[in-house]
Amino acid sequence: MAKLGKGVTVEQVKHGSHHLRGGIATSLAAADAGFAPGDQALIKFHGLYEGYDRDSATALKQRGEDKAHQFMARVRIPGGRLTAAQYLELDRLADLYGNATLRITTRQAIQFHGVLKIELKELLAGIDSVLLTTLAACGDVVRNVTTTPAPIADGVHRRLAEDARRLSSHFLPRTGAYREIWLDGEPVAAGPADGEEEPLYGANYLPRKFKIGLATPDDNSIDVLTNDLGIIALFEGGQLTGYNLALGGGLGMTHNKPKTYPRLATPIVFVGADGLIAAADAVVRLQRDHGDRADRKHARLKYLVDDKGPAWIKAQLESYLGHALEPARPMPRFRIVDHLGIHDQGDGKCYLGIPVPSGRVADSAAAQLRAGLNAVIRHYAPSIVLTPWQDIILADLDRDAAVAVEAALHARGVRLAGDMTPVERWSLACPALPTCGLALTEAERVRQPLMEQIADALAEAGIPDELLSVRITGCPNGCARPYAGDIGIVGRMPGFYALYVGGDFAGTRMNSQLLDKVAMGEIAVTLAPLFRLFAAERIAEEGFGDFCHRVGLNRLRDEVAAARPAAVAV
Repeated sequence: MAKLGKGVTVEQVKHGSHHLRGGIATSLAAADAGFAPGDQALIKFHGLYEGYDRDSATALKQRGEDKAHQFMARVRIPGGRLTAAQYLELDRLADLYGNATLRITTRQAIQFHGVLKIELKELLAGIDSVLLTTLAACGDVVRNVTTTPAPIADGVHRRLAEDARRLSSHFLPRTGAYREIWLDGEPVAAGPADGEEEPLYGANYLPRKFKIGLATPDDNSIDVLTNDLGIIALFEGGQLTGYNLALGGGLGMTHNKPKTYPRLATPIVFVGADGLIAAADAVVRLQRDHGDRADRKHARLKYLVDDKGPAWIKAQLESYLGHALEPARPMPRFRIVDHLGIHDQGDGKCYLGIPVPSGRVADSAAAQLRAGLNAVIRHYAPSIVLTPWQDIILADLDRDAAVAVEAALHARGVRLAGDMTPVERWSLACPALPTCGLALTEAERVRQPLMEQIADALAEAGIPDELLSVRITGCPNGCARPYAGDIGIVGRMPGFYALYVGGDFAGTRMNSQLLDKVAMGEIAVTLAPLFRLFAAERIAEEGFGDFCHRVGLNRLRDEVAAARPAAVAV
């Protein structure tokens, strides 16, 4: 079990926290730049992570100075849906309290980076002022609920968005701690108010974080099977018949520890159209009651599913619900829809998907993306959807307005979908250095040059327009879903990465480790012989990940060794 100093564990901190109050208020008032160790664990439940600027840490240490402590704040945004006013307020707060950027996450949320401790209350008050919250955006609770981003005006997409909101509301912690500490509510020194209860989470909350995603087979943009609970809505003729519940997805792992591993969720049961909230509640209770609280590295639902088996899981859910459950129903093949560019919504309006490189809404000398978005959102007041591909959708626009928005952004140097290579368009990256304390090496800051190198290798193989997904992370925890794409590039040590291939573009198969400790500068040239082999031997309509899976790792390694023997020897 993770220790927080002097033998104290996360479980002990949660249990004694008086429903997430702990000593946060005292730590917040102290002159220190950070929080006490136990409170560092608790503020995660409030949507905050304490860290430091890793770029400056060495120089500061050499001068005998303390690290530059700072915080990440994550906003809980079910399904990534925002109003124009909400987005503009978040953008304003980024200047006041963050590092003048917003970051769109792969879970359709917004993160602020570079926040100082003395600014936290003001930031969270500003977020609250537009009816948003950071509560339960992190921590051992149900986190932000994701769903298909397309703002299409039909029964299918309206139902998905509404289900995401209902699930998010149902699983919010009931504690008053957040309002007391951050929004000048009642004093917290005496602990929780009389009669306060957490009917779902109890005093101990969940063993680990819990992720829920909701999709249809027709659009798996969220990689639904990477969630602890993946909910696949099934429709016939536009009418909802019910939901398949897939349990046990999760991508976190630790290098050289085979007992930890990424996993896709297993479809186990089907529930009717009116049974979603109760069934999802039962799944969370199952994890609450049976998840491993002794070993946080073995605490995710995926390990419980593997340890006990789907039949046991199904029986337990039936026990919680008090009735028998139907096995998961057959599903059509999953696919992913491209939401970039201009699309009809079905109600006479359009939506415009705008690429946001690595999800970082920022201005640079080359492109004024943040200023451009601010200007067009202020002028047209569109609805906003954040996508699980770290991009942004402006919805409810007239077609002429959508065209005008594209022109306005182009005039500010913003590259739109048509300006990008497919591999760049379908790439993901986690923040990694300098803000993430877990990062072993770079991700976001090397994504662009790496995608350019991979695009060049594809062009040299004669397949410049090949559709494939590439995800890069600075550590093995999987925030950019590297194990569920065609190619995963996973931080191993400074400047080196493990290389994974053989997943599929639709997110229904895990990839496998091809090579370990490949230098950043060698990744594209290591992939180049595989691209050439793929171009020569692929079968009709076969994707790169499918090809790698079919021919097998041994053949792929032989091909790399023939072209670059040193790469395989590492």
